[in-house]
Formats: sequence, C-alpha cells, structure tokens
Amino acid sequence: MSPEMWGAVAAGGAVGGVALAVDGWRRSRRPVLMDRVAPYVGDVARGPVADPGARGLADRLRSVGGALAEAIGSADSVRRRLDRLGSDLAVEAFRVRQLRSAAVGFGVAVAFSLAMLARRPASPLALMVLCAIAALGAAWWCDQDLTRRVERREQAMAQEFPTVADLLALAVAAGESPASAVRRVAGVAHGDLADELRRVMGDVHAGDTIATAFDALAARTGVASVARFAEALAGAVERGTPLVDVLHAQAADVRESARRSLIESGARREVLMMVPVVFAILPVTVIFAFYPGVIGLQLTTGS
Repeated sequence: MSPEMWGAVAAGGAVGGVALAVDGWRRSRRPVLMDRVAPYVGDVARGPVADPGARGLADRLRSVGGALAEAIGSADSVRRRLDRLGSDLAVEAFRVRQLRSAAVGFGVAVAFSLAMLARRPASPLALMVLCAIAALGAAWWCDQDLTRRVERREQAMAQEFPTVADLLALAVAAGESPASAVRRVAGVAHGDLADELRRVMGDVHAGDTIATAFDALAARTGVASVARFAEALAGAVERGTPLVDVLHAQAADVRESARRSLIESGARREVLMMVPVVFAILPVTVIFAFYPGVIGLQLTTGS
C-alpha cells in the first residue's frame, strides 16, 4: 500500500474517532428524557430497560437504515411486501438486515481491494467506488430477494386457490356459514393460502368482523383471484348472497387461467427449444450424413 493510501486511512480513522468522541460527550452532557426516567421505572416496565449505549447504537443503525431506505426503496414498499409475505418482521429490522448485507459486501470489496493493492498499484478512488458499489449492490440484492420471496409465495397461493375454493364451496353447500367454512378449511388445509385464512380468523378472534378481515385480505394480497375471492366472501357475509356457485366459478376461472398461462409459456419456449436443435443436433446430423461420403471420395481420389 502506498504512503498516500496509509495517510488517507489514518486520517479517516482519526476523523471518525473524533466524531464518535464528540457525539459521546454530547450525549453524556445532555441525556434524553428516556435516559433520565429509565432508572425509576425499571421495576414496572414490561421488559428490561435497554442500555443507553446499546440504544444509541440502535438509533444510529436505524438512521443509517433510513438513509439506505431512501437509496434502495421506500419504507411503504417494504412494509407492503412484508405484509404480502405474511412476515412479522418490522421495516426497521429489515433495514438492519440490509445494512448487514451491505457491510458484508463492503468487507468483501475491501479485502479484494487490499489484495489488488498488494499485487500492483491501483487508484484508491476507483477502489473506494468499487467498495461503495459492492455495498449498495448487496443491499439491493437483499431487497430483490424479498421481492422474489413474495412472488414465489403468491404463485403458490394462486396454485392452491382452486382446491381451497372447492373445499369452501363443499363446506358451504353442506350447510355451514362462510365463517365456519373458512375456520374448518383453515384448520385442515396446509400452505400459504391456508396461512392467510388462519390470519383472517385470527383477526376475527381479535375483534374484527369477518367482512372487515376479508377486506383486509383483499387489500394486502397481490393475487387477483384471492382478492376477488376475499371480496366475494365479504359481500356474502354482509348481504347473505349465495356463495357456492361463485366459489366454483372462481376456481374454474383460476384453473382456466393456469391452463392458458401454461400454453403461452410453452409457445414462448418453442423458439428456445430450436436453439439446441439448430446448433447441436443439426450439425451432428449433417456430419454423420456427409462424413462417410467425404471419406469415400478421398479414398477414391487417392487410389
């Protein structure tokens, strides 16, 4: 490493140390209201009172996570995707996870940069830009991983919906109310859609009406068929409309949509299937067809 690089690292460390010392001195001179009240309410608090230093570190992590949120994506988008995923993870906890991913990416980039500097001189500015890009890329990958998990879950819910709708239709046709049918199906079914139904029943047990719980399901889900199903159930509960035919029709529509999607996917992949045929199978076939003739002509010409 060049002397200029060592000087830059030392200057950065010194500036960071002075900033941390000043921040700690300022916090110790002017404690916040929570720090002054915490020693007197520790015996009546629901849990152990957090250490001020640890809380200060958590506040710093949240502030850094908020800045990262503005660069990667909005908090509303993350909150909606977490809600669609059915996760109890808070937005702040997800931002801390993104921050950890960014730290790992930054550490890997720093190690790579040091290895490059050990082998040959390189531009410190370019290596710093590389480290920043690696950190942002790791945080972006964490955000994209959340999106992929939401998409996989919603695809699974769309595949499970016809079976769940038929089960609900059978339960309602047997004489049960929509709420009882949902409770029965949620108790015996497995999968992501069954988890959503159990969440709906949990909201009902918490005091919400079943129509309100299904309206909330329709608002938070990203699957159109499940949203229509939730709206139909909410309307059936509120107005007493017949539900069996509606559920059977929705299940048939979802199966028909899945069949169309499969046919369209096969049509799109038909062109891709020609790639190995044209570039692998066809050349081998041509070689097998013409190579014996070429060898025969060479033997005839040689003789």
